[in-house]
Amino acid sequence: MQLFHYTSESEKETKRFGAAFARAIQALSSKGALVVGLSGDLGSGKTTCMKGVALGFGIRVGIQSPTFVLLKSYTIKKSRKHTQLHHIDAYRLRSAKDITSLGWGNIFSDPKNIIFIEWPERIVSFLPKQRFEIRFRHKKGTMRGISVSLVS
Repeated sequence: MQLFHYTSESEKETKRFGAAFARAIQALSSKGALVVGLSGDLGSGKTTCMKGVALGFGIRVGIQSPTFVLLKSYTIKKSRKHTQLHHIDAYRLRSAKDITSLGWGNIFSDPKNIIFIEWPERIVSFLPKQRFEIRFRHKKGTMRGISVSLVS
């Protein structure tokens, strides 16, 4: 179910969107970790959005895509319900089951965790039935189309 669509005019606006989304989901809870998939072509804004998400959670360290390390974890400072932000880039996984080598079972089962996954379609069999999906689309120049859906 699509919740809303947003058009970002710039990288700065995409970061702002990420920060606003992080603030909006802080109060949510779930049985396990809260999961958000980030989909889109290379360079469409996934990592830029994550920089904003981190700021929205009070994380001030520089955020980079975990393309080569696959998983980066950060302590969340601005949330009562969540304590860890996990950023996964599934692009380089050879198979979906490779996600288990990153400690997926422990990360996913903890309701204090929030997990953002770039390229979630690579591990769809491991994703919860209920999750958010944010899809990024190149538009003209620096513009990006951003669609937020709730999958259930």
